[in-house]
Amino acid sequence: MKIKFFACIVAFFAVMLVSCDETTESIGSSLTDNLDLLDVSTDTFEVSSKSFVADSVLSRNTIGYLGKIRDPETGNYITGDFMAQFGTLEDYKFPEKDSIASLDEAGNIIADSCHIRLFYTDFYGDSLATLNLTAYEMEKPMEEGVMYYSNFDPKKEGYVGDGGMRIDKTYTLTDLSVSADERWDQSAYTPNIKINLDKEYVDKDGNRYNNFGTYIMRKYYENPGYFKNSYNFIHNVCPGFYFEVNDGLGSMAYVSVSQLNVYFKYKSDSTLVGTSSFSGTEEVLQTTNIMNDNGAIESLAADNSCTYLKTPAGIFTELELPVDEVKAGHENDTLNTAKLILTRINNDIHSDYSLDVPATLLMIPKDSLYSFFENGDIIDYEKSFLASYNSANQYVFNNISGIITYMYDAKVNGLASDPDWLAKHEDWNKVVVIPVSLTLNSSDQVVKIVHDMSLTSTRLVGGSENMNGPIKLSVIYSKFNHE
Repeated sequence: MKIKFFACIVAFFAVMLVSCDETTESIGSSLTDNLDLLDVSTDTFEVSSKSFVADSVLSRNTIGYLGKIRDPETGNYITGDFMAQFGTLEDYKFPEKDSIASLDEAGNIIADSCHIRLFYTDFYGDSLATLNLTAYEMEKPMEEGVMYYSNFDPKKEGYVGDGGMRIDKTYTLTDLSVSADERWDQSAYTPNIKINLDKEYVDKDGNRYNNFGTYIMRKYYENPGYFKNSYNFIHNVCPGFYFEVNDGLGSMAYVSVSQLNVYFKYKSDSTLVGTSSFSGTEEVLQTTNIMNDNGAIESLAADNSCTYLKTPAGIFTELELPVDEVKAGHENDTLNTAKLILTRINNDIHSDYSLDVPATLLMIPKDSLYSFFENGDIIDYEKSFLASYNSANQYVFNNISGIITYMYDAKVNGLASDPDWLAKHEDWNKVVVIPVSLTLNSSDQVVKIVHDMSLTSTRLVGGSENMNGPIKLSVIYSKFNHE
């Protein structure tokens, strides 16, 4: 249906008027003439979709996921383990060597104690569920420029071996060794998992220390340059730790800060207790290893009555955009808007531990599935788009006209130079919809996009056997009628 659509193009003509040199006397007649020449038309097209299994995703989050849970929707067991490195402040210094009051019988410097705290700001599941983890000192550091995916196995890849510090820890997320009053004081207490490193430690050169903190301190006094920056510290003192859940079920902690603390006494005007802290922050690498029940994931993806979104490292939704249909007969028209709505199907399984609905979705071309995240790309609203879950149970992509135009032009130009272009680019008109986490700056601008590694799940209207009505793409065209 073709209609005169004056109201929708007022803003368009306002922009045109800014660049005009006409006097105010001629504006009225000029605008009327332009409106008479402009044809606007609308149309609606159906979009096909299917579930797409994500074997793994780039694990570049600042959150470490630790635990094991059972998905109430599928029975799928999901395990999260993670590697963390610890950084140091620039030119970090311990107190002067002669001031250290913590000494062994031979007068050698020692640490009174040492531990790691894994601070978490959120979690899934039962905070009283009992789990067991093993903290392994890594044999070599993670390196910048290496792409660590969620199926990366530190043991198989030689990052964890038989040497180094190894500590087993049984824990519950609610630390019952801390009083209820203290736990409720949010200004002074952040929930955490504490891992003591106070047993005897043998370094890679065979040197023995009464605990890991003593090793840290003696490495400093051996060569303060090792503590000049995080790179030196990681490569010469502590490559990091791998935290692996090996028993238990029922919780997943979202670890926001990993901290290595060393305690000792030193003398100033009096004897004081000193603490040296080395934290896992955005300046050092952290990566989560996710294990899913692949059989359960494949079974969900095979359900053609809907499509799925499931994290972490689970299922995306693939859409085939009707690019040819949209452009047919409108090759020379302007595609002003193309609006796509994805509707969520309510969960029919009720549980106190139902997984959250993904909050934010990213749409990108399927052939950019890996490069977008590896390159650290940001939304451009030409080939990448965001949509947030809203109160109407929908994700609304308000205007994806840019990607339709891009795909159409790529096909036309490709066929002009290669008759076999379509056979070589089977996914030319396909996009994937991916749950993501955003980092915003103080102006609420998106500055970082990573895969959502939290526990989320939902079903969307779609699939080849969809019984809930088609997914629709609503478009608006415009063109100047020179007749």
